[in-house]
Amino acid sequence: MSNNSKISTINPATEEVVGTFDVMDGAQISQIVKKSRTAFESWRKKEITERCDYIRNLVKVLRKNNDSYSSLVTQEMGKPIRQSVAEIEKCEWLCDYYAEHAESFLRDEIIPTEFRKSFVSFEPLGVIAGIMPWNFPFWQVMRYAVPALIAGNVGVLKHSSVCLGSALEIEKAFQLAGFPDGVFQSVIGDYKAGEALIQAPGVNAISVTGSVETGRRIGELASKSLKKYVLELGGSDPFIVLEDADLIQTAHLAAQSRLLNTGQSCIAAKRFIVVKDVAEKFLKLFVENTENEVVGDPMNPKTTVGPLVRDTQRLALEKQVDDAKAKGAEILTGGRRIQSDGYFYEPTVISNVTPDMAVVREEVFGPAAPVIIVKNESDAVQEANNSEFGLGASIWTNDLEKGVRLARQIQSGIVRVNEMVRSDPRLPFGGVKYSGIGRELSEFGIKEFVNIKSVAVKDLASKLLVE
Repeated sequence: MSNNSKISTINPATEEVVGTFDVMDGAQISQIVKKSRTAFESWRKKEITERCDYIRNLVKVLRKNNDSYSSLVTQEMGKPIRQSVAEIEKCEWLCDYYAEHAESFLRDEIIPTEFRKSFVSFEPLGVIAGIMPWNFPFWQVMRYAVPALIAGNVGVLKHSSVCLGSALEIEKAFQLAGFPDGVFQSVIGDYKAGEALIQAPGVNAISVTGSVETGRRIGELASKSLKKYVLELGGSDPFIVLEDADLIQTAHLAAQSRLLNTGQSCIAAKRFIVVKDVAEKFLKLFVENTENEVVGDPMNPKTTVGPLVRDTQRLALEKQVDDAKAKGAEILTGGRRIQSDGYFYEPTVISNVTPDMAVVREEVFGPAAPVIIVKNESDAVQEANNSEFGLGASIWTNDLEKGVRLARQIQSGIVRVNEMVRSDPRLPFGGVKYSGIGRELSEFGIKEFVNIKSVAVKDLASKLLVE
């Protein structure tokens, strides 16, 4: 890290520079952490109701600036503008939810024992570092920061180098909402800045959303100092279509689930597992829905699929699709890059896939959907669980009891029946296996970054009994 180095952000739709930023050095990062520690000592002493009021102010800032924030998100990482607007609105919902419920979530919990009094209290840990990705530039940050701050912690964000403008706007949003100086700050830099932040002595815990390799590296660094961490990593979510599914609705939502954010989402459907009795009809409808998507300028409200975030991301996708072709897969639609400015790739549906193909084995972070045909629901569950990932899954059936029964058999942190996988402030979010450790959102998420302290009080004997 050097004071002289800079990072430029690139619009993936035009390949033009959006902004250029100075990289912070180790001394600057240390100073930010030191400032956070000072801020924590006063922030933690505020009543939770007062901290909730700050979050309510943040909602007003987000609502007032939705147009500028959503435009910046689209310019920096290529998300269709309608989805960027929805992302900021979801951040508002998150703030409203925690402002309403945090006090009850963190209230002392009385535990009946033989003692005069025994209870559990939930106290803040300190400085929580957030290592966040580019695919949901505002939502991922707010998802970690809002519950952490309401619980009495302070935050330091190291955002992806793709969306540094968003990082600074988020920091400014907390300032505009009136948060005390130092309660939420941003570090600007590459992965080295992130590693320096994690290892800073004043940081108490780390929240990470990113790739498996990123999670491993951060977990390794955090463990050296025994720092708590929550890892929300990759996914290869199965989308299971059973013989009694409503195929018209299912095929429509299959395309939505695969192509939201141009397929660049950890909880996007990535493996389409279809029972053979309905496979032909589902494939026909799935291809039709995929071809109806509008690929183009992400600033156009009619666009539903934008560019991939970087050319390296597109190259990785091409390699996965080409591997499938070479091993005998059939491309039913798409399968090529779009020849224009920007990192565009055709929405793609692939059939005749086998387990040795990269599109099945690896996480596909782009608009390509492999379809796996199985004999029955038992084979569907087996195929769904045949992955190193376990983040989300969806099951499509008109038999709701069967849907719940199969949901219990799926090895993942999230299962939806007749609904695409989405994060929801009211429900815990996170995975198993290589998809992560810990949970975000809901009451479970707010308690990840607190000291769950048990307190027991016993009466003193008034006097010793002696002869």
